[in-house]
Amino acid sequence: MEYGICNLAVIPMRAEPSERSEMVSQVLFGEAFEILEWKEGWAQIITATDKYKGWVNRLQFIMLSHMAYQQLQETSPRLTYRATTQAWKIKDNSVLYLPVGSSLAFLNGTSCYFDKEKFEIIGQIGENENIDLVAKTFLNAPYLWGGRTHFGIDCSGFVQAVFKLKGVQLKRDASMQAQQGTPVNSLSDALIGDLAFFGNAEGKVTHVGMLLNREHIIHASGKVKIDIIDEKGIYSQELQRYTHYLHSIRRVI
Repeated sequence: MEYGICNLAVIPMRAEPSERSEMVSQVLFGEAFEILEWKEGWAQIITATDKYKGWVNRLQFIMLSHMAYQQLQETSPRLTYRATTQAWKIKDNSVLYLPVGSSLAFLNGTSCYFDKEKFEIIGQIGENENIDLVAKTFLNAPYLWGGRTHFGIDCSGFVQAVFKLKGVQLKRDASMQAQQGTPVNSLSDALIGDLAFFGNAEGKVTHVGMLLNREHIIHASGKVKIDIIDEKGIYSQELQRYTHYLHSIRRVI
């Protein structure tokens, strides 16, 4: 088995080995993965944390030894908590702007070492906060299918990013996340931080958001925003109608 690690700020993970293919997710700085297959200048990977599959360009990561990969599996790297954290790449004297939730793998003091590459983290890494405050830092982040950062994020990527900063690893897609945690019987039993899932006419889970209380939800739809929720679903004050219909509520913390 071969392994790799993202040594750029963020790279797209695509459905097929082509730059024209749909972006299904992103790999952030310091996140490691197994390589399942090579196809010309592309590698099909499965991420170490959420076990998500996709294709990444060979020029957008570096190889990682089996021993180093195992080391990362046995430890929990520190994360970045700000929308952007600067990392000085010593080799070419450039600066990377790391998105929130980047993994500071192989951190020694303020330096990350990826094989022969050294990155010096500039400034404070940041501190953990209450989950509602973490979620609200994403307000007005534009919706982006497959996105995981303040500069573009989808609904499941949003809740995954928020809970990652709280030490809870969620799966990548809303339908997968709907299988995690424990069920909450009704909205009246919900607590802050519970996940609300929404479905289509066939009952398939297609959307997720995080409850701020029993009347408000923060979610990514067009942008990350706070909307009203009731037992029927999400009511958009902007559109003056229900936009998502409640499927279930789950508690993961």
